[in-house]
Amino acid sequence: MAVETSKKGMHLRREVLGIFIVLGVGVCFALSNTLAGLAYTGGANPLSVATIRYFLPAIILVTILAATGKNLLLPRREGCIACGLGAVTAIYSWSVLAAIEILPVPLAILIFYLFPLITTFMVVILGWEKLRLMTALCAVVAFGGLTLALGIHGGALSPLGIALATVGALGLATVSLVSSRVIRAGDPRQVTLYIAATAAVIFLAVILIRGQFLLPNTNPAWWGFITNNIFFAAALIGYFVGIQMIGPVRTTLFSYIEPVATIAAALVLLDQSLAPLQIVGVLVVVSALIAAGRVSTRRAPQAPQQTESGTSAEMHCRRNFD
Repeated sequence: MAVETSKKGMHLRREVLGIFIVLGVGVCFALSNTLAGLAYTGGANPLSVATIRYFLPAIILVTILAATGKNLLLPRREGCIACGLGAVTAIYSWSVLAAIEILPVPLAILIFYLFPLITTFMVVILGWEKLRLMTALCAVVAFGGLTLALGIHGGALSPLGIALATVGALGLATVSLVSSRVIRAGDPRQVTLYIAATAAVIFLAVILIRGQFLLPNTNPAWWGFITNNIFFAAALIGYFVGIQMIGPVRTTLFSYIEPVATIAAALVLLDQSLAPLQIVGVLVVVSALIAAGRVSTRRAPQAPQQTESGTSAEMHCRRNFD
């Protein structure tokens, strides 16, 4: 009984730590995007920002893994899948940037943030994770609050822009879902390294073909260019750690904190203001995330029983993934 209680306590602490990591990831992503806007005002372009965004975490991960004596390489099969996820990452990143250029920014962000709901439905369809009704409800409520917080207005819409934003949502949902199976009980830093390095190489190839690598030309823009990449590197590494700790559904659900944090950062850094309805939307999103967190920590998962051939949970993951 004492051992079982101890295991439950360890899993609860892991749940709580995973939630805080993912919330921190959302804040880092938000700060990264806000500071990227500062870099754009001083001459940088999305392609140059995106390229450095993926090179930096790859360099950091190589340094960390080498310094700790960890193997940089994944097994061949998992490595090929991780490289494929890196290609998907490059595609969805470019799709979102392109959608923002075509659509009003709030609408592009709203469509992109369908990815937590898409991830949830994909998990249920594939039978990879049991979905709690309250978790699904929190995801829907958070998306509704995000609609209010972004202050979406009517107007002429571009089918191409909508399609690109949808590709972005599908891409991140796919990466979040499949990476959870590649990571399994291993080191998420190896998978993140493969994803970041592959995306960086793809963006570099695009730059060599198009020749549009534009760097900032003012001091504030350089500050935004450098700091946005540091925050993005921390967020990218933390995102896949979060997936390993609390799973893809809850990781993507708590990612709703990112646009809310972006709004807050814009208020502080860019001196913007919010309409009353947007404030209501922010409160709805935050309330939904708090409710999801309470459900998650109140019903922490049981520790899987150990068998001679490995844990039952890992065996189940392998059967589903294979």
